[in-house]
Amino acid sequence: MPKRPAAVKTKAKPRASSKRKTTAKLKAPASKVLESAAARAARATKILDILDKTYPDADCALQWRNPYELLAATILSAQCTDERVNQVTPALFERYPTPAAMAQAKPAEVEALIRPTGFFRAKTRSLIGCAQGLVASHGGEVPRTMDALVKLPGTGRKTASVVLGHAWGLAEGIAVDTHVIRVSNRLGLVDTEVQAEIERELMSIVPHERWIKTTDLLIFHGRRTCSAMRPRCGECPVFALCRWDQRQAFATITPSR
Repeated sequence: MPKRPAAVKTKAKPRASSKRKTTAKLKAPASKVLESAAARAARATKILDILDKTYPDADCALQWRNPYELLAATILSAQCTDERVNQVTPALFERYPTPAAMAQAKPAEVEALIRPTGFFRAKTRSLIGCAQGLVASHGGEVPRTMDALVKLPGTGRKTASVVLGHAWGLAEGIAVDTHVIRVSNRLGLVDTEVQAEIERELMSIVPHERWIKTTDLLIFHGRRTCSAMRPRCGECPVFALCRWDQRQAFATITPSR
């Protein structure tokens, strides 16, 4: 019988996909890969020092006269500007000057007063529910602990941090709003848009004694310089310390006045 021809051995082609995937994973911005926690903390301190000098008037923009008014105003500030809230609260507090008065309020009357702030039905439930909680559990007084505040209707960690910090001078957290989310990410101080994670990351790199002021400074910077749509990167006092990958492009744009 004739011999069968020997099978021709062909070399298998090397897999290139795994190498490409590995390379792609390593293409993260150098600032996020190389910066240690200690280096980020040091950069955060420099940023806050500069912002503190740039915005010496940085403070809570809500108008209030006592902790109850600050608590109610902060509840109203959700998805609303502080300016709009300040337009609404004088009439609201004249009609309901204490938690006891708000606890007895008729929802329709409260809704009519706070309608311009948006989401007025949900906010009315929060205001009345919060006031009822203050009366029932705290003798009509605003509590001074995070645990007690977050148990009140409409009061999350952000609201509680604002009240504790500005009404009592107590730093139990860092209030994270839309400005803080945007600015802290652009600066490269955090790498997440989840409020709870942003707060944890900022608390880990910012000294405890600066927690209250950190919120005010980042909010002022977000309003006056690092706006959402047209940031003034060319005028930014912390441009050299920023890690936003679009900062150079916006630095060449002449801002509209």
